[in-house]
Amino acid sequence: MATRIETLASILRAAPGSVFIQAHDVPDPDAIASAFGLRHLLSSYGVESTIVYEREFEKIDAQRMVELLGIELSLASDVPTIGPDDWAVIIDGQRGNANMVDLACREVAAIDHHALRDDAAYRYADIRPEVGSCAAMIAEYFAEAGMAPPGLVATALMYGIFVDTDNLTRGVSDLDARMFYELRAWADADLIRKLRGSQITLRDLAMYAEALGKVETHGRLAFLGLRDADDSLVGAANDLVQSVDEVDVSLSYSLREDGIKLSTRSLVEAVRADELAKAIVDGIGFAGGHAHMGGGFIPATALPPGEPAEALVKRRAVAYIEGLGL
Repeated sequence: MATRIETLASILRAAPGSVFIQAHDVPDPDAIASAFGLRHLLSSYGVESTIVYEREFEKIDAQRMVELLGIELSLASDVPTIGPDDWAVIIDGQRGNANMVDLACREVAAIDHHALRDDAAYRYADIRPEVGSCAAMIAEYFAEAGMAPPGLVATALMYGIFVDTDNLTRGVSDLDARMFYELRAWADADLIRKLRGSQITLRDLAMYAEALGKVETHGRLAFLGLRDADDSLVGAANDLVQSVDEVDVSLSYSLREDGIKLSTRSLVEAVRADELAKAIVDGIGFAGGHAHMGGGFIPATALPPGEPAEALVKRRAVAYIEGLGL
């Protein structure tokens, strides 16, 4: 029986043009690592590919990861040759997602650990929402093929798993744990330590300090408001709030000129982080995620008049939690 990578490579060999691996916009370490590993695998099976993404990195560890591990990837807008004869494999996302720019090529495959979209249609799809990281799925591709990942690829995949599962504590599956420890045989521990020490900047720290002094709570639900923070900073700040002993569910948000960015976290089964995000943006925005981690966005043009944006976000969050009887 053919392995997953054999099946995917056999499909991509028929591409009439070039093959691209598309990571989601503002790629995080999990997306970068997964694309890096997949490109190496495809090359081993005779399929050359180029990694593309849209919008620059927001977190410093993603930038350091690319620099330290020598990962080659390009902004899609800087690749003028992408056209209808080219094929793309979407990694750590799916066609139609709000954080996935629509390229001019044909998306023939998707490898993702988020829920399968209702409108999904691919020649190859490996969608496993039960897995905590996409990097663990790509690591399994190496194991299935009986291939040892090169040291830098193993390092990237191990760090990708580490970040997306919050050091194997959030949404972690058996596959994440197994691949994390199997990758240790090839990964560079010194590089992992360097990446762990490059997760925020002094500017980020100053913003955290200001925002954390204004955390509000409603029972065991916490709110953290930021001003003009990028997507990654909103999520990272929320992780800090989630570590507070009196908090089970947390919501961080950033008020920006273009709208409101949301990040949700949950430590309890009674509250799904993705469903909380969807309830907040219902009818005026979009959201998604997992049981323990979610996110969303409300465009400024969709905000209803007459109610301050912060008040709207908090009211909807409280209403959802109370609707669950909590």
